[in-house]
Amino acid sequence: MVGPRRPQFVLFGSSIVKQSFGNGGWGAILADTYARKADIMLRGYGGWNSMNALQIIDQVFPKDAAVQPSLVITYFGGNDSMKLIPSKFSPHVPLPEFIENMRKIATHLKSLSEKTRVIFLSVPPANDEMIIQNYGEGAARSNEGARIYSEATLKLCQELEVKAIDLWTIMQQKDDWLTTCFTDGVHLASEGSKIVANEIMRVLEVAEWEPSLHWKVLPSEFVGISPFDSEGNEAIVNAKT
Repeated sequence: MVGPRRPQFVLFGSSIVKQSFGNGGWGAILADTYARKADIMLRGYGGWNSMNALQIIDQVFPKDAAVQPSLVITYFGGNDSMKLIPSKFSPHVPLPEFIENMRKIATHLKSLSEKTRVIFLSVPPANDEMIIQNYGEGAARSNEGARIYSEATLKLCQELEVKAIDLWTIMQQKDDWLTTCFTDGVHLASEGSKIVANEIMRVLEVAEWEPSLHWKVLPSEFVGISPFDSEGNEAIVNAKT
């Protein structure tokens, strides 16, 4: 491990997490914002559902680890919500089973340490027309399925007192969300990722957590070492004034 030790933020989920470090992705936005403040760690697995996540959660987040993450941002549900198509392999997970899987995931993450914070992302909306254009008439994803699993996630988080972001509702408040937020009707384009990153920042800013994990509060690393360091110079000026 390289030093000095920083807070660890882990992004845990399926392909929307896996692709979040791509150009303009919400994970990349977080990594840039926290470049000298926290380590943003990616644990994203394309095609996975909540059942897959539960199978390996002890390996990704061992309870006996010497260092536990300060924050875990979790997203599953998009693949779970896919329609079950006879004679075809599907990652579909029935809603009651999905809820129980997510309950177990949340309980595990909250038990890692007293200082480990958890945010769940609900299932984003989907552009049904774009999905058909890219995957055909028999596509198993739909905006209605996303709504059902999103609402279930939010209800569970309220019960467990876990912070949650209602992406299904928030994203659709953007006037041109259907044409700007997706690459294929499901996965996020840069505009969709901006919404996700902004909402995560909003939660981190208002959460009454000690210590705060908002980027404006966390200290920057090695400030003042170089006179050519704009971040360091800003801190020096502020200290003098």
